[in-house]
Amino acid sequence: MTKLNDLAPREGSTKNRMRVGRGPGSGKGKTAGRGVKGQKARSGVSIHGFEGGQMPLHMRMPKRGFTNRNRLDFAEVNLWRLEQAIAAGKLDAKSPIDADALVKAGVIRRVKDGVKLLAKGELTSKLTLTVYSATAAARAAVEKAGGTLTTTKVEAAEEAAA
Repeated sequence: MTKLNDLAPREGSTKNRMRVGRGPGSGKGKTAGRGVKGQKARSGVSIHGFEGGQMPLHMRMPKRGFTNRNRLDFAEVNLWRLEQAIAAGKLDAKSPIDADALVKAGVIRRVKDGVKLLAKGELTSKLTLTVYSATAAARAAVEKAGGTLTTTKVEAAEEAAA
């Protein structure tokens, strides 16, 4: 029986930290593994991407596109993932399924800006789903299986009418 005071890590599983610049006997004294002189031997050096004064590659390359900082980030769910969760007993096909139910079942980790339903895989269960948006193929697959799909996304046509 092992006692608490006898516990130790496995042999060879831990190593002591190398203390550089602590004398010639340590094997890492004097220059401490930095070589001899020069900018990189000094402290406080940051020369990543510096090309000796030549225009760096990242500045020579053309800049393309645009990143919208206000874009929405969705938690994406495929049909096969829903079917897998139902088969495992994590989701109840008879009760309504929304974002909170998917998180609770472990299908998605977090809701983010909403849940988007994608059409990869087969759906055999009759489901009542409420998601932010869904692809046309996913909507068709849910309705083909006899289920209903409700989206909470405000469509562009509805916005224009309002």
